Amino acid sequence: MGKVNRREFFEEFIATQTETAAPAAGEDVIYKKYVNKETPRGLSKTTGTLSKYTGAWGDRQIVHLLRRAMFGVKYEDVLALRTMTMEQAVDELLSAQTIPAPPVNNYNTATYTDPTGVQLDDTWVNAPFGDSTVNNYRLLSMTNWWIGRMIYQPERRITEKMTFFWHNHFATEYPVVAYAHMLYNHHMIFRNNALGNFKTIVTAITKDPAMLRYLNGYLNTKTAPDENYARELFELFTLGKNYKPIYTEDDIKAAAKILTGWRYSTSTWTGNFVSSLHDTSNKTFSSFFANKSITGKSGTAGAQETDELIDMIFTKQEVAKFIVRKLYRFFVYYDIDINTEFNIIIPLAQMMVNTNWQIKPVLETLLKSEHFYDALSMDCVIRTPLDYIVGTFRTFDIQLPGGWRSDKEYKIYNYLRTYMANLGCEPNNPPNVAGWPAFYQEPDYYEKWINSTTMPRRMQFMDMMLGSGFSAGTGTAIKIDPMHLAKKFYSPGDPNLLVTFFCDLLLGIGISQTMKDNLKTITLLSGQSQDYYWTNAWSAYVSNPNTTNTNTVRTRLVSLLTELTHLAEHNLC
Repeated sequence: MGKVNRREFFEEFIATQTETAAPAAGEDVIYKKYVNKETPRGLSKTTGTLSKYTGAWGDRQIVHLLRRAMFGVKYEDVLALRTMTMEQAVDELLSAQTIPAPPVNNYNTATYTDPTGVQLDDTWVNAPFGDSTVNNYRLLSMTNWWIGRMIYQPERRITEKMTFFWHNHFATEYPVVAYAHMLYNHHMIFRNNALGNFKTIVTAITKDPAMLRYLNGYLNTKTAPDENYARELFELFTLGKNYKPIYTEDDIKAAAKILTGWRYSTSTWTGNFVSSLHDTSNKTFSSFFANKSITGKSGTAGAQETDELIDMIFTKQEVAKFIVRKLYRFFVYYDIDINTEFNIIIPLAQMMVNTNWQIKPVLETLLKSEHFYDALSMDCVIRTPLDYIVGTFRTFDIQLPGGWRSDKEYKIYNYLRTYMANLGCEPNNPPNVAGWPAFYQEPDYYEKWINSTTMPRRMQFMDMMLGSGFSAGTGTAIKIDPMHLAKKFYSPGDPNLLVTFFCDLLLGIGISQTMKDNLKTITLLSGQSQDYYWTNAWSAYVSNPNTTNTNTVRTRLVSLLTELTHLAEHNLC
């Protein structure tokens, strides 16, 4: 299959896309695909191996890396990575992120005060529960805080993207978790272990109060075993379910018995083991697990059975393959053909096993590989709503007014949270335990982000941000200042270079020179034929930024940016 025109493919897809019902959560038919020899949809197969990339290291490769590892592309980051080698750039992105200050009270008003005594701008994460009203305020505070961290992260790190990856993998919905303290502590497992040990994360999540509550682990007792978490532990979190041989229903029942007795505390917000609720019988598993038998234990020793269960699961090579495929689909492309499976997935899975389930070496190898920088690994991912919204703020360097307290600051984040929900991806509120369908649902995957409803909403968001902006009740309009980004460029008075500058930052796929020339003429030159119509306008603005000169430049830049952000290419990365 030859390389297709991604623009034509994408625009044809948008024209025909409608919202459809999702199949069973977490469905993955990779093995069926191999048997039927299905051809990947839309794009030709990538090439390249996991050998270290030694090709050109320019803006195209830098922007590709930044788009996949972070939310959006900041021009300052491009400039910084130009001074590094590819290896140095990846090493910096995979460095440890400074742990941010926790979410705060943004909800105290003239008519409402936190009943536990937490003051405005002070954190509530160590405060008592209080009541349902303050808890609901804190649930939103936690999500809005995270959005703020995505936008204003102070370092070039992959941590925010990885935190979102884990949140989607171990999906929970905040209305079901219900407790703000649980939600925050659950989030911190992902943040603190973003590039850590997969087995460690699985163990922590299994005993985590938020997950115990979300998947009924706290209701699992020896007299009434609840299989909910045991099933998802196998099917969604570690092994998958669409290959053979596979575990059995009896294996899930045995695992559920092992997990009996786990509860959570609403005073310490920790998971705890209640031995009197634990099934102390021996649990024997199928031939898939080599007929492993886990001896039942009484008293506090019963908690050890959970660790033995996880040890047993992690004897299976398929665990590594399963999580590596998810990482690949998140950072590279959703279609895993048989060549990718054998040349990329299996070697990375073996690396994970060899490094005792460490995530960082796997990502480091992938992000430094010739496969990652293959031309067909670029420009082929539809941006998530988070990439779209957060990326807009980061690329255009939209800053909130200095001196704002959290009551105003979080209102802005809350508005963005609502808009992300309207685009199909509200942080901390996926549709189900499998996460968002765009990350697992064959054959569409990322294409699920775009339909006849969400595509116009994306354009409307950019129109708003390039126009009057939004205030979200703060009294101050938050919007894009197009001159702010243009001034960062070394030659904003050259309309040809300026158009290319904006295209490189805003478009996932480069457009033709003819299209750039047309955009330049109808926007920056206001329909004239000579470049000096823009050069003179910019010079006049720089030398005397009065109202007339400013409006002339702003109007033309807004026209250019509106045209660019309405292109299909703006939705790709």
